[in-house]
Amino acid sequence: MAESTTSAWWRQLPEGIRTEVDGYVLQDARLQAVRVVWEVCRGQGLGLHEAELVVNDRYLHHGDRIARTPLSPLDPESLAARASGCPGTVVAIEAVWDGDTVHDWFVILLAITAEPAGAHHLATVHRETAVRFLGAARDPGALHPEAAAATSAGRALAEQLAVPFHFGSPDTPDDEAPRWRP
Repeated sequence: MAESTTSAWWRQLPEGIRTEVDGYVLQDARLQAVRVVWEVCRGQGLGLHEAELVVNDRYLHHGDRIARTPLSPLDPESLAARASGCPGTVVAIEAVWDGDTVHDWFVILLAITAEPAGAHHLATVHRETAVRFLGAARDPGALHPEAAAATSAGRALAEQLAVPFHFGSPDTPDDEAPRWRP
């Protein structure tokens, strides 16, 4: 889709819709912004991918004014503090793949508890989080720095808590990989 086409779609939106979309963009709520553009324009032939491009242009337009969603901390103290807040006893630390159209694949670190049994979110490891965490230790040839960062942080936390660490598919994104079982 050419730049003039995304601009044309943007100009075609009513002022109130443009204000709503920009509001979502400024809050870093990309999926909500895309949904609004797509729902309003799909009847005129705009596809979901093209709606993403229209919203991407708004991100470029607003730049540093966007209140970016904070990156999850992966330092041992922060992860241990989050784990200590989980209900019940932490019996394992697990990393699982997830993904969406905005971030592509990412890894979620979970604390697994017993009594009450459950999986509790500790951190979301997007590519940007992984690159920041790994720093100079990052292997530039690694296909998935998200997995490397989650493995490093998850193993360190598991060792600190003296519990097992599990990552069912560290080399290949797979949101249906086997989960941890006691």
